[in-house]
Amino acid sequence: MNEVRVNRKAAGRVESGHPWIFSSDVTGRGAAQPGEAVKVSDPRGRWLGTAHYSSTSQIALRMLSSQVEPIGHEFFLNRLRAAELHRHLVVGADSNAYRVVHGEADLLPALVVDRYADYLVMQTLDQGMDAAKTEIAACLGEIFQPRGIVARNDVAVRAKEQLPLETTVVAGEIPDSVSVRINGLAMRADLLRGQKTGIFLDQRENYRAAAQYARGGKALDCFTSTGGFALHLAAKCEQVEAVDSSAPALSAARANAEDNRIGNIHFQEGDCFDLLAAHASARRRYSLVVLDPPAFAKSRGNLEAAATGYKQINLRALQLLGPGGILVTCSCSHHVSEAMLLELVAQAALDSKRTLRVLERRSQAQDHPVLLTVPETHYLKCLVLQVV
Repeated sequence: MNEVRVNRKAAGRVESGHPWIFSSDVTGRGAAQPGEAVKVSDPRGRWLGTAHYSSTSQIALRMLSSQVEPIGHEFFLNRLRAAELHRHLVVGADSNAYRVVHGEADLLPALVVDRYADYLVMQTLDQGMDAAKTEIAACLGEIFQPRGIVARNDVAVRAKEQLPLETTVVAGEIPDSVSVRINGLAMRADLLRGQKTGIFLDQRENYRAAAQYARGGKALDCFTSTGGFALHLAAKCEQVEAVDSSAPALSAARANAEDNRIGNIHFQEGDCFDLLAAHASARRRYSLVVLDPPAFAKSRGNLEAAATGYKQINLRALQLLGPGGILVTCSCSHHVSEAMLLELVAQAALDSKRTLRVLERRSQAQDHPVLLTVPETHYLKCLVLQVV
């Protein structure tokens, strides 16, 4: 195993529980090859553990273990089994679609694995995990005996690793559509072309929370995607209006509603910013509004523009709610903290002359765990608020 030496700053970072070492903190790469597992040492030659080495990314090393150990079949099998054991504790029997591996939070940095009933989707997001994808797929096969495994490696972050953007079936066969259950509701997932790895899985627990506060009347679900929030609200509301700019996503949402024999959702294609502004001008009223937009702040550089966007949609949404109305507002931007989101919604409340009560401050579902010393694993914020 080749050795990579790092400076005191990097060693301190690892000792504080964070698995990333940046290229600028590497002092000696030796004969390390792209994507291989290497042993990492501090300036005094003490071993910090084992890491995957990347030759192109700013994150040059991702720590896999605090021990110097071989990274092979046994290592991956043990880590994957531990990850699945956690899911048995936190995912209910009424859901068979969930995240099996959440990267760093499962001590498998740069690896994502999602389960959709009898099928698995994996993403290997750095050179090290990509080099090990055959071994990882073999371990997944041993644990789950899936009917098929697909590698959805079509995400932009792989470009930083100089890895191709591609979708490949690595085991078995993948159908055009897979039927899964989420909180007892049927949903269809397109594992080859759908958003993320098929559908959004991280809001599963928030779907139920939103439905808990629905008390009849009309609900508005903005950025509905494949209809997760709308489907859950339909049983509690007279009518649900679900809006998204993606025609394929809405087509899937309509199919999901039909599969569940839900007939009180009106799906509409359109820009949610424009629709919210038009509804506010028309003085429409809803009992509950959901805002689940895509990430507005994908980097710190566009944080200011993102803040403007978040405030604007929350302001318009609040103008649609009267006393007792519920706002469920989300941000999946890692760079937007919960404190920042709360401040932006507070500003929107003042501008709309609404007083808000915080009912819940929520996060991503527990199958997307948060590692306390790795803040990057916490990205989804979900606030449930009531107009007083």
